Amino acid sequence: MRDLFFYGTLRHLPLLEIVMGAAASALDLRQAVLPDHAVLAVQEGPFPMIRAQQGANAKGLLLRGLTDEQITRLDFYEGSFAYDLRAVTLEDGEQAEVYFPQPGQWTAQDPWSLADWEADWAAISCHAAREVMGYLGVRDRDAVARMFPMIRARAASRVNAAASRHGAGTMQGRIEVAAQERAYSRFFALDDIRLRHERFDGAMSGVLDRAVFIAADAAILLPYDPVRDRVLLVEQMRMGPFARGDRACWQLEPIAGRVDAGETPLQAARREAREEAGLTLGEIETVAEVYASPGNSTEFYYIFCGLADLPDSITGVGGLETEDEDIRSHTLSFDALMALVEGQGAANAPLVLAAFLLARHRDRLRATA
Repeated sequence: MRDLFFYGTLRHLPLLEIVMGAAASALDLRQAVLPDHAVLAVQEGPFPMIRAQQGANAKGLLLRGLTDEQITRLDFYEGSFAYDLRAVTLEDGEQAEVYFPQPGQWTAQDPWSLADWEADWAAISCHAAREVMGYLGVRDRDAVARMFPMIRARAASRVNAAASRHGAGTMQGRIEVAAQERAYSRFFALDDIRLRHERFDGAMSGVLDRAVFIAADAAILLPYDPVRDRVLLVEQMRMGPFARGDRACWQLEPIAGRVDAGETPLQAARREAREEAGLTLGEIETVAEVYASPGNSTEFYYIFCGLADLPDSITGVGGLETEDEDIRSHTLSFDALMALVEGQGAANAPLVLAAFLLARHRDRLRATA
């Protein structure tokens, strides 16, 4: 049996329960203090690190009597963040072990606040932990660490889903999941699910075999210059048309990118505009908040039209090298955009939606430019 001291996010009991696979009431927990150590925020992520600091006191939880199986679960979770156990002596003289960051792994910042973290990150972190712990015994912790940006983005999507604005007037029926298995996970994920759901006549359906594509939410933006009456589109090779055997694998589309954990869809739209086209946006109009294909995918689009200055010199080739992006930008007059859309030359659904919203509000946007 071993005793561990937790100073950071695992002090949030719902998260600890997910990682431990047990209710907090079944764990031997008490408050404790580790002297001459400080808990500091980490620049690279919404979690803390601990380091020796004379005169400081790290408050936390002591979890006693851990089995080898429980240590394995903790090692798997904490190891994904590059933390390893070290022996320490607590304020009352009791011995314990603490997860310290690997040397040079993280950049320490100001003192870390559990209350602030709980307000901003607890819900996302609990969703992410469920996915992480689902890989125990399936993938090693280094593989999970490489996947973690997408795990966290998928977790943020679940938090966003709880605040969705659609659904008024629709049925709020029962859904019973008989089995759910992750068939694939890397950049995206795929789940096989067996479930029953309530029917409109009040009866339950039979057990249905379904599969669903799991993706992060995306922010999509059509930049519009109301003075020049033109838009900017980007062009890049797309896997969907390639896998379908489309003759046109390079597609014209709005600026787009995933909504990262910790940012709003609007913030993501502005960031992607800078990254993909070097644009600084003015006012932004909301076009739609929609599922891409609700029958088989979680992918959810926040679509916007943003006002921008689009001179002839704005076009070129860009994108982030770190994400292997190769993006060419184009400017089109409003009339050319509508000819493209109405002539079935645009195969991108968000582009078509944004174009028709722009057509509806174009006169207002030009009048106030």
